[in-house]
Amino acid sequence: MKEKQNNLRQSLRDFFIASEDEQNGGVKERISGLRRYVSKIKPNFVEGGRFAWLQSTFEAFESFLFVPDTTTKQGCQIRDAVDLKRTMITVVIALMPALLFGIWNIGYQHYLALAETVSFWYMIGFGLAKALPVIVVSYVTGLAIEFTFAQIRHHQVNEGFLVTGMLIPMVLPPDIPLWMVAVATAFAVIIGKEAFGGTGMNLVNPALLARAFLFFAYPSVMSGDKVWIADQPDAFTGATPLGILANGGTELPSAWTMVWGGIPGSMGETSVIAIALGATLLLITGIANWRIVLSVFAGGIGIGLVFNAIGATPYMQLPFYYHLIMGGFAFGAIFMATDPVTAPQTNTGKWIYGLLIGIFAVLLRVLNSAYAEGMMLAILLMNCFAPLIDHCVIAKNIRMRQKRAVVTSKASAK
Repeated sequence: MKEKQNNLRQSLRDFFIASEDEQNGGVKERISGLRRYVSKIKPNFVEGGRFAWLQSTFEAFESFLFVPDTTTKQGCQIRDAVDLKRTMITVVIALMPALLFGIWNIGYQHYLALAETVSFWYMIGFGLAKALPVIVVSYVTGLAIEFTFAQIRHHQVNEGFLVTGMLIPMVLPPDIPLWMVAVATAFAVIIGKEAFGGTGMNLVNPALLARAFLFFAYPSVMSGDKVWIADQPDAFTGATPLGILANGGTELPSAWTMVWGGIPGSMGETSVIAIALGATLLLITGIANWRIVLSVFAGGIGIGLVFNAIGATPYMQLPFYYHLIMGGFAFGAIFMATDPVTAPQTNTGKWIYGLLIGIFAVLLRVLNSAYAEGMMLAILLMNCFAPLIDHCVIAKNIRMRQKRAVVTSKASAK
């Protein structure tokens, strides 16, 4: 009996292994076939080919499909498995929990406003119908501009917009007109990025610049109660917690509601839990710098406690931890402030940068209700000062080393 059972198990094991080998072989065959086809048409897109003027575009698609086969020719180079493409894709993966929750929340808030009870998938379907067009417009507009500039400059197309194209929709309200998304994306990419030289050269975060552009150019679509809930009835008030405070209200959702995210707000900013899942991935992989994340929250907590001690207004009396779970504070601390291009490069500078972002974000909220979402302006402000912070830190280190050198030389002379 046992022998028959063993024979049956072995037969089943052999069957599944063979099936898996066949599947893997089929996949490998298809991949190798695609690789051969790409290699076959590649001569048309290099210098001297029929479509040489599209070389940057071809290389962009080739590097997206396959690991580039280019190698360094001279000088000492650090070789690492984590390249720009893998970094950007990891950030996009980290954004998925917040995005998926945001898609559900769009539908949830819509049917809540209508006082209708529908299934989970109805909420997902409605949210997807609202979010997907915004994401598509963001990517199509931004990538078209990136490809155009790469062709004009004869540069490679970088993968930086993979993240920016996802961040822009996630910091916008669900009911924003698509043409405004296109205009804001174009402004952010051209003025905030390409004008400075492209990926890695931008002074400020392009996604936040797009939001700031819409906030100041079209304030009606970025403020008020109606914009945060898609297709809501006129009688329903859909204010965000920050909007309630800005209008002098005090009846806020519970702290737990704001943590799990069932409140009106931007597509990807409402759920602290979903944001924390993405933060875990970024911190484990080292893509997000823990010094910046920790110091941003420390700055927010510190200034919140100061306002609690003063207590002159109802906004100052708000528990300090509310500032960390309202609006875009958590989202900005994880996905915006940690942008390695616009943040300081020195470790000491990262601490200073993060602390100031947390402090200014809460300061702007409490002292100027016209800018309830102070996190956006705080990060943009500190983006501009990041080079100065690095300069001051480096200059201080140089002075300290010079003093140590003088002391050492005097000691040696004695």
